[in-house]
Amino acid sequence: MSWVKRVEAVMDALKGSAIGEIELAEGEFEIILRRQPGTLVTVKNTHNDSTHHPATLLTNNSFTELKSPLTGVFYAASSPDSGPFVQVGDIVKVGQTIALIEAMKVFNEIQAEASGRVVAIKAQNGDVVKKSEALFLIEPV
Repeated sequence: MSWVKRVEAVMDALKGSAIGEIELAEGEFEIILRRQPGTLVTVKNTHNDSTHHPATLLTNNSFTELKSPLTGVFYAASSPDSGPFVQVGDIVKVGQTIALIEAMKVFNEIQAEASGRVVAIKAQNGDVVKKSEALFLIEPV
């Protein structure tokens, strides 16, 4: 059965249910289905290191809170011997890699979804972070 037909079957099965979001994984593919206005179905290859996992943004006063797009182990640097991707006070640009999250033995690049100055890093290197947990506070500049 093709992935399109599988997605359609899952969507049909969810009709009339109270489920708002479901995540399914099989082999090298992961799919997230959300039933909320204005969102899209996302299909990604989890074995591709260049896969972009869009993080959720939440504007809070003058800061933008960058949240984890998945549950996993937070890494501030690409290796134990290298410096962190960003530090408090650094200016980041949209698309810049600012952290890694390891999930199921796959390292996922976390990219800035807003430009600005990093005012807080809420996760420590090696912490297990949960999906939607705040990772960074970014102040627009």
